[in-house]
Amino acid sequence: MPEFTIHLTDWAHEQARLSQLRRTVFIDEQGVPEALEWDADDAGATHLLALTEAGQAIGCARLLPDGHIGRMAVLPTWRGRGVGRALLAAAVEAARLHGHTMLRLSAQTHAADFYAGAGFVAIGAEYEEAGIPHVAMRMPLR
Repeated sequence: MPEFTIHLTDWAHEQARLSQLRRTVFIDEQGVPEALEWDADDAGATHLLALTEAGQAIGCARLLPDGHIGRMAVLPTWRGRGVGRALLAAAVEAARLHGHTMLRLSAQTHAADFYAGAGFVAIGAEYEEAGIPHVAMRMPLR
């Protein structure tokens, strides 16, 4: 039995927990400027929230209406335990249910192999976003 579950939600219902996770991982840990973390896309996105059996938020991701997956974050103490894989799989399934035929994401280069393992392919050259090296990736859905 898994130690966590993945829930589909929205910003209106889970803003506090989603924003706390993203603040911890992106702003505090990775040094992403706060002004770059928050955007208007959150309101219309499908959000995914990983919760422990006790209800603690341990990871998140979002799926935008155009098929972009992003803002994927897992608390440091939960990394390497399948949370990221479960979030990504749930995002891909949500995209299928929404009728998307192509998924896109902007991967931090250190995580590109993680996404490649799920079927994403890097396209184009490495670039910098929020001071962190990234690569664009995509995956067709069949």
